Amino acid sequence: MRHVLVVDDDPSMRDVIRNYLESQSFQVSAVSDGRGMARVLSDSGKAVDLIILDLKLANEDGLDLMRGLGGRSDVPIILVTGHHREETDRVVGLELGADDYLTKPFGLRELLARVRAVLRRSEAAERRSRKDAKRIRYRFAGWELSMRTRKLTSPAGKTTALTAGEFNLLTAFLRSPQQILSREQLLAASRVHDEEVFDRSVDIQILRLRRKLEVNPSNPQLIRTERGAGYIFTAPVEIL
Repeated sequence: MRHVLVVDDDPSMRDVIRNYLESQSFQVSAVSDGRGMARVLSDSGKAVDLIILDLKLANEDGLDLMRGLGGRSDVPIILVTGHHREETDRVVGLELGADDYLTKPFGLRELLARVRAVLRRSEAAERRSRKDAKRIRYRFAGWELSMRTRKLTSPAGKTTALTAGEFNLLTAFLRSPQQILSREQLLAASRVHDEEVFDRSVDIQILRLRRKLEVNPSNPQLIRTERGAGYIFTAPVEIL
């Protein structure tokens, strides 16, 4: 039974989501704030498989809660927003590592479909990660990425921090070097789901990767744009 954590300060919304997901054979913990979220995440009795997080809590900002998680949690997150005009918050949330979002009001069947889709992607990524962790390090242009430790080392020997989205995108490039990857492929790799914002969020993460990898990010040589087609990772890649 998969464990879903719902963080929403509206008691009626919490109850509706909890009752519906429980009827679909999920275990659900429902809390109203960041303190409750931290308590459930720290409980060793049952690991959380997915978080449904309202961006606009009564006394807290959902984005701040996501920043607080930082790199300490790989639990996938679905954001819930109250207004279509909150696009900036959604993009920032996706850049911070959220996997999907829903705008209120939403149907419970749509929520269930998105929960299942995010869990499927998360499980597939976890299987790939376990497989890769046994054997793979990638080396390119003096850089090295360890799949076991998720550690990126620069040519100077320094560790470069990557967000979850950046790590997934870089891994997609390293698995298919010198090949054009479409935005749809990069969308799947970065676990970003919604088409309304996916172009922007993928481009943002590409820009962030370039700032970390390129000698001159304004004239990128490693990650090149192929207009109308996607992106290409130009460097030869060695698998160790």
